[in-house]
Amino acid sequence: MRTWIISDTHFHHAKIIEYCDRPFKDVNHMNEAMIERWNEVVGEGDVVWHLGDFGFFKDVNHMRLTTDRLNGKKNIILGNHDRFKPTQFMEGGFQWASRFPIIFDEFFILSHEPKFLESNSPYFVFYGHFHQKFYVDAKSLNYWNCCAEVQDYRPIDFDDLRERARRGALQLQFSPSTLSK
Repeated sequence: MRTWIISDTHFHHAKIIEYCDRPFKDVNHMNEAMIERWNEVVGEGDVVWHLGDFGFFKDVNHMRLTTDRLNGKKNIILGNHDRFKPTQFMEGGFQWASRFPIIFDEFFILSHEPKFLESNSPYFVFYGHFHQKFYVDAKSLNYWNCCAEVQDYRPIDFDDLRERARRGALQLQFSPSTLSK
């Protein structure tokens, strides 16, 4: 089982193609390409953390038509465009849903928007919301933008991110239990 992270897929949001200069001819092309890219890396038994703005859906059943096509067990931290309640996301195909950021695997904050950290903070923030590659202008290196545009419209491996954090974020401290996972 592997763990994956992505944010801001905006399934069924036609205007996001224009707003973010996405390389798709229309919303159906975008949806199909992102589903294909997701399933190329995520296996059936894997876990995916979606950091918000999953998509624009008429109702829970409409959402389920997309989630049922995506591999893995899906969890979501709701974003500013996610209009359903956490329980409705769970009815729509997510295993777990929260309106609030969480601390994952002891040192990793999963949040839709970047959360400010002190320069000596032991945490690392995985965030979305800002579709540009670089947003956080802070002295700490403990941030990673997980937006779909930044990741070629596919989830990124959490173990890879944890290793990048270990190598690149000098302030990040790891416990023995985190390193052994």
